[in-house]
Amino acid sequence: MYEFVNTKYKIMGRNKFSQREIDIIGKLLRRKMAGTRFQQKMVRHTLRTTFEFNISDFNVQGKAFGPDDLNECIRRGIIHVLDDATIATMKQRHEEKRQREEALQQAEAVANGDVVDWQEVQRQWDAYYGTQTQEAEQ
Repeated sequence: MYEFVNTKYKIMGRNKFSQREIDIIGKLLRRKMAGTRFQQKMVRHTLRTTFEFNISDFNVQGKAFGPDDLNECIRRGIIHVLDDATIATMKQRHEEKRQREEALQQAEAVANGDVVDWQEVQRQWDAYYGTQTQEAEQ
């Protein structure tokens, strides 16, 4: 069988999924195993973008990863199956963290002068031309 390498490397995607997600991932892996090269690429893309499931997190490089390997990862505890509510909460926290980090990066870039804060420019524009319009109307 395969020696799963998740203990040696940092997992790039998720390793906690709902049962519904596991069912869909299993179907996609079956489709990948039976598909053409292009179809395999599309399945891997869907797994990465929709489910944050990176096959390379769970298999030995160069070996095919299929539904049986997915079940083996679940059995060994490498992939955890949680209830839908817990997964939804985890996704929400992850999205909030991503937004905070993005806002922090934007603020840092503005402070360094690397980029222009277009929202602030828009506020200044509205403030200036808003007063101009009001004065012209009087």
